[in-house]
Amino acid sequence: MDKLSSLERLLLSLWTGVMVGVGYIATPVLFKSLDDRSLAGSLAGQMFELVGIVGLICGGLLLILRYKDMSTKLFFQWRGIILLLMLILVAASVFILQPMIADVKAMGIEPGTDAAKQFGMLHGISSIVYMITVISGCVLIFAGLKKEEKPGFI
Repeated sequence: MDKLSSLERLLLSLWTGVMVGVGYIATPVLFKSLDDRSLAGSLAGQMFELVGIVGLICGGLLLILRYKDMSTKLFFQWRGIILLLMLILVAASVFILQPMIADVKAMGIEPGTDAAKQFGMLHGISSIVYMITVISGCVLIFAGLKKEEKPGFI
């Protein structure tokens, strides 16, 4: 494995590992351990902001490394498409979903209100986006981001 492949695998593992650690380990522990759900949610929100920053940095670096190595062929190969999808999902989460969730939380969420329903919907969408990103990262770690022999989608 060359240095570029090793760096790519490291960045991808860091990004995906941080997502798994925060989303599927730390956050459930917060909600289970803390009696104050508002505090648990606030702490989880702060961690998800950091996860988003890690994703934007790692995803951006990975895209730059892959583009430098493969130029425009990158977007005609399934690995490049998945990587780009992951970066788009993280950007949508950081710049669209997280601010929308924060706005709803700022209005105050009382059970049964429209704000509570909107929060639930946004939280559900955010969870699906997060899960798709994690699964995509795992697929790329397993398959690797190595240079493909010939351009194509498969």
